Amino acid sequence: MRRRPFAVAIDGPAAAGKGTLARRLAERFGLAHLDTGTLYRATALLVLDRGGDPDDPTAAAAAARCINAQMLADPRLRDNAVAQASSVVAADPAVRQALLEFQRRFAAQPPTPAQGAVLDGRDIGSVVCPGAQVKLFVTADTEVRARRRFDELRAGGAPAIYEDVLQELRERDTRDAGRQAAPLIAAAGAIIIDTTALDADAVFERVSGIIVRALASSR
Repeated sequence: MRRRPFAVAIDGPAAAGKGTLARRLAERFGLAHLDTGTLYRATALLVLDRGGDPDDPTAAAAAARCINAQMLADPRLRDNAVAQASSVVAADPAVRQALLEFQRRFAAQPPTPAQGAVLDGRDIGSVVCPGAQVKLFVTADTEVRARRRFDELRAGGAPAIYEDVLQELRERDTRDAGRQAAPLIAAAGAIIIDTTALDADAVFERVSGIIVRALASSR
């Protein structure tokens, strides 16, 4: 019987550090990585490119059904306006359903030669991969996350005002946690990782130890 691919599910709010963590874990352990947020960003970007409104369920669902892997490399996905629009389309149940199979297929059939996958997002452990061998919920204080996002935007040359970034983050947190379809929650059995007072290296080493133990027990 073919062994089920090893899966790491990482959930958490924006700017908590889960994306950086997921990429580093994938590299260390030879796993494929999917930032599932890019699927919703790509959906939002396609809606905007078509001149549509991210709040329009019909336009959002139609865009979600057109998403493919090649679209996830568009540099415009990192724009702040796209990030805000992605949180809007992500609240639509039809959008989430349209993208669910893409995510599950990635986890079940990771690209060769990876023997497993790391997926990060908002509902990976609770909806997409509830059977993942490792489930994490990465979080941090809102003000700390806003400062990280602010610094990231400024480092990239984008104009940013901290108070605006903080307000946008709070609004996004409210949408993500309050939506009816797959709200942002810590999945059952998830390990909570609070990065408020930890740097990226400390988080990486701690989680690496968790994965080493999970890999050993899965053999």
